[in-house]
Amino acid sequence: MKERIFQVVVAILLGLILPGTVIRLTTYSNRSNIETEQVASTPGQSAADGVWVLMNDGKTQWMRLDEYLVGVILAEMPTTYDHEAICAQAVVARTYALKRQGSKRHPQGAVCTDARCCQAYIEVAQFLDGLGYAEDVEIANAAIVSTKNQVVTYDGQLIEATYYHCSGGYTENAMVVWGVDYPYLQAVESPGEEEMDGYYQCTFYSRADLESLMERQLPGSPSSWLGWQTYTPGKGVETMIFAGVTYSGVQLRSLLNLNSTIFSMEAEGDGLLITTYGKGHRVGMSQTGAEVMAQRGCTWQEIIAHYYPGTRIDKMQDVG
Repeated sequence: MKERIFQVVVAILLGLILPGTVIRLTTYSNRSNIETEQVASTPGQSAADGVWVLMNDGKTQWMRLDEYLVGVILAEMPTTYDHEAICAQAVVARTYALKRQGSKRHPQGAVCTDARCCQAYIEVAQFLDGLGYAEDVEIANAAIVSTKNQVVTYDGQLIEATYYHCSGGYTENAMVVWGVDYPYLQAVESPGEEEMDGYYQCTFYSRADLESLMERQLPGSPSSWLGWQTYTPGKGVETMIFAGVTYSGVQLRSLLNLNSTIFSMEAEGDGLLITTYGKGHRVGMSQTGAEVMAQRGCTWQEIIAHYYPGTRIDKMQDVG
């Protein structure tokens, strides 16, 4: 999920663990103070104690929730973002992780550390080993403390708190992307992202590139490939006739490795110039959109209410 560790590095170049404490560099210089607590596999442990996390080595371990959330924030969102945007990320990440505990996606209902599947995560020790500073960890922890135990719910249940990097101006309906409808995952406008990283990309694809990616021969000239299109409520391509074959926008995004389903194609030479807007699946909260709203004076509660309409904020211990 949606920012990756790479984006954290970029944010740093450009430029919670225990609740209620002030994190100091000396605290994190001692690896024994930041390693995740190993807990015996005891199915049914309370979510108030922590979450199951499927680590990169394939092992599932129990981790204190706030400690886990630090690693998610450091991996998912630049700490240069406004405090309110990072608070929104903390609440959404907390909700997402707890919701996954009841799923069967991974063993023991764990949430994994792969952003392409669940949400990204980096251990604090690894982050401090050349990727960032103690001040960044303090920022992440401050957001977790400010939103302690807060989760997003709909009709008394934790929501599917999906997020991504940049919407390109509009979020998308979950039904369009995953074929499942959620009343709080509907297309909404996300203005002001035009100057944000990931908003716009223009790439040339040669005939050879396209034939390789699509695993088919493309007849005629590039201009003849471009056929009739329909669009989704979130302004993405719903369907497109491409070189005589009907594709969904989701299919074309996957086949051509596009940043999003908001794209346009223009014949150029013996290939196509493809322009995309946004980055990610565009369902739920736009991280860059959250930053824009925070810069404009919105609170984290207002950010969440905008991207997940009809939801409410509850304490996690009050949710079934």
